[in-house]
Amino acid sequence: MKIVGHRGARGLAPENTIASLLKAVEHNVDEIEFDIRVTKDNVVVLHHDKAIEIGNEKLEIKQRAYADLKEHKPDLATFQEVFYEVKAGVVLHIEVKAGEPIEPIIKVLKSELKKGRKAESLLLGSKSQKILLELHEVFPDITKVVIEAWSGVRATRRARQLNTKRLSMNKLWLWRGFINPMSKRGWELYAYTLNDPVKARRWASYGLAGVITDYPDLYNK
Repeated sequence: MKIVGHRGARGLAPENTIASLLKAVEHNVDEIEFDIRVTKDNVVVLHHDKAIEIGNEKLEIKQRAYADLKEHKPDLATFQEVFYEVKAGVVLHIEVKAGEPIEPIIKVLKSELKKGRKAESLLLGSKSQKILLELHEVFPDITKVVIEAWSGVRATRRARQLNTKRLSMNKLWLWRGFINPMSKRGWELYAYTLNDPVKARRWASYGLAGVITDYPDLYNK
């Protein structure tokens, strides 16, 4: 069973920051998952929500320049920084949020691949099939991750379009009668967000390939 740090190690450090990513590395995760969005001036940054909340104010990322956002949130990391700070051997599990423009993301990825980053050390995931299909056309050698909230039928249909076996699904909809047959059919099923090592190991016995967790430290014990 593989362990994927959720938004770095969200339960141990501020999510989607360099500190959180490095905390995940410290706990020997197999992969680091994080979210990316694009600012008004086309800088790719790590953030889950559409806006950064500062007190009662919401700064919408796509409507603000990176320097402005950074002034309000000093630990706001860029996608490029991840490649500088996280060693090349660590698998980066990149979730592109729905509705984001992909051209700036493609630019960063092409640059890092040109520098020698291996395609097998990257995963591209999204809830948006449109985004995944567009990325697949540019980067066919990078594994795609279909992120699906609840429908196994829709998840497998999307995966076939992308020539991938990798599925991430909400733990609330997973159970033995689903996990076991999916595994036997060759699907690589990951549960998010699962912070219960006992349940995770039980599900692994049914065929679960991995967990996405806020607390990777719990899986070291």
